[in-house]
Amino acid sequence: MNKKYQILVVLSLSLLFLTGCQSIGNFFKTTQEQFLGLSGTLRTFDENSQVIDKISGKSISIESDDRFDITDENGDVSKESSVLDITVGGSQVIHVGSTLIFAENGLTDYMEKYSDKVDISTENRSLPFVNRFFNQIKNDISGESKLILVRSQTGTPLATYFGKRVSTSAPDGIPNTTYLLVDGKRLIIYRADFTIYDTDLLDS
Repeated sequence: MNKKYQILVVLSLSLLFLTGCQSIGNFFKTTQEQFLGLSGTLRTFDENSQVIDKISGKSISIESDDRFDITDENGDVSKESSVLDITVGGSQVIHVGSTLIFAENGLTDYMEKYSDKVDISTENRSLPFVNRFFNQIKNDISGESKLILVRSQTGTPLATYFGKRVSTSAPDGIPNTTYLLVDGKRLIIYRADFTIYDTDLLDS
């Protein structure tokens, strides 16, 4: 193998690694959740963004409860179940309907942290609200590059996360759910709206 070919191979592999590392990280995080579970906290919310319940655990895994799948006359799944089958250690939680967020340990919900300082009951969905909120906490998150604003199904802000590297994916077999990888940590959003902003946009 000549030198030019070696350099080309190294550059190609490096490019593949750089462009695919989030995908690789997402794959390993999903595998970890399925086989070992993730340490973190589950919260469910009502339509006014008030917490209904909060469960923390060292081994949490979320799947669709396929007992509620709808099948056609051939036995093929025509509509996947929206019922969540959640394991917390050796216990089980069944959930459907209301907004749910799972945040792996290491992620901070800044909306919860600053709830005494920020009017989170506002129904203002515009960017000025996001800017005002961001300006209050950006000293705590110097260097962060993405802001994730999670809203209830009626548009009320209920959670905010920051990350230098953020990617999204759709989990297999779990409708109405989005998986995010935020700086290597798993964030799961079920039945909620969200927007991801470049923090450069908010600084401008």
